[in-house]
Amino acid sequence: MNARILLADDQPDIRESLRLLLKSEGFKVDTVATPAAAVAAVEALPPDLVLMDMNYAQDTTSGQEGLQLLDHLRALEPELPVVVMTAWGSVELAVEAMKRGARDFVPKPWENTKLLATLRSQVELGQALRRGRRLEAENRVLRGDELPLIVAESRPMQALVALMARIGPSEASVLITGENGTGKSLLARTLHVASLRSGQPFITLNAGGLSEGVLESELFGHTKGAFTDAKDARVGRFELADGGTLFLDEIGNAPMSLQAKLLRVLETGEFERVGSSRTLRADVRVISATNSNLENEVQAGRFRQDLRFRLNTLELHVPPLRERIEDILPLADIFLSRHAWRYRRPLVGFEPASRRMLEAHPWPGNVRELDHAVERAALMANSNRVEPSDLLLAPRSASKYLEALSLEEMEAQLIRKALACYRSATAASEALGLSRSAIYRRMQKYGIEAP
Repeated sequence: MNARILLADDQPDIRESLRLLLKSEGFKVDTVATPAAAVAAVEALPPDLVLMDMNYAQDTTSGQEGLQLLDHLRALEPELPVVVMTAWGSVELAVEAMKRGARDFVPKPWENTKLLATLRSQVELGQALRRGRRLEAENRVLRGDELPLIVAESRPMQALVALMARIGPSEASVLITGENGTGKSLLARTLHVASLRSGQPFITLNAGGLSEGVLESELFGHTKGAFTDAKDARVGRFELADGGTLFLDEIGNAPMSLQAKLLRVLETGEFERVGSSRTLRADVRVISATNSNLENEVQAGRFRQDLRFRLNTLELHVPPLRERIEDILPLADIFLSRHAWRYRRPLVGFEPASRRMLEAHPWPGNVRELDHAVERAALMANSNRVEPSDLLLAPRSASKYLEALSLEEMEAQLIRKALACYRSATAASEALGLSRSAIYRRMQKYGIEAP
């Protein structure tokens, strides 16, 4: 079956007997003699299944060492199939092991046929479940139901991800800075998932472009009749995020008159709904983001210094896409898979020239612009691979793109454009000054289909 089994038993003859049996059936077998060694082996490289004894040197009859080992393995790999065995087993011990997550129970001495059948079924079930979960996870990403993992092939992003791993579990306020379209909201959600609040709400609010009254109502809520259009009471974002995380995007645009109220709730957790004198409390971790330089805003008198200090207990700066070139193609591949699935297009990738064009483009709109460009290309593509002309990138990248092309790629591009324009190989050959046989030879060479 080419599956890896970790065998844990303190008796050398048992280990060797089972190793030979399992190896003869095509399993790859690693053996350990102690619970500590089993835990270390799973930490180093999780197997497809663990076959473990319930009794070891410290306690040869009760099965408590085996139960403790089972608990450790479940904590390390909750979905790892574990089959337990013991010569001193009882119905009660078997039931307890199953309650703690064991997939099956085998008594000693075992019957080879039954043991092998049990292991095969559990390995196959585990592999099927993993395939199903992986496929479903991929489908969620393609549908856009779930954000993809942060792409960090570049050094700047690797350093940022390492910093996020350290500060994610903390309760500290975090300010995320960076240009528009760099993915600040994705980082905020990732920090929430990495925190102890991950099971609680993640609430977002874009503070940019909202008037003072609307923003105050959105943050703190309002009572019925608090103002002309307040026909019903409304719960604010701080209440909705109680126990979880509130992400305030474009915080640099918050009106000065509202910043004092925001500072108060950050310091005390207390606030009042608009139109009410009743003080409410909310336990909220605040993550904010801005594309502005808050220090400059403070100097200009448009942002409170004390609020800035409260917001940026920790600060993360997201580099622009032009400074993380190694991430461009992995991101483009993710976006293409998502949009191909969304629009039911049979796309399998980018032409080499398209990939060089993507890397040459300056991407002033950052990751958001890249996503939109790939979405357009997914709709425009006439073949199963994205051509440079499908990307519809601005002329500013044309010179760098042409420098990246070889003579053959430039010739292929000219032929594709001529065919797209004239919709006839004969007419295209005349326009390019080629004979019909010459253009057909080149079309075959470059894998270009006739219109």
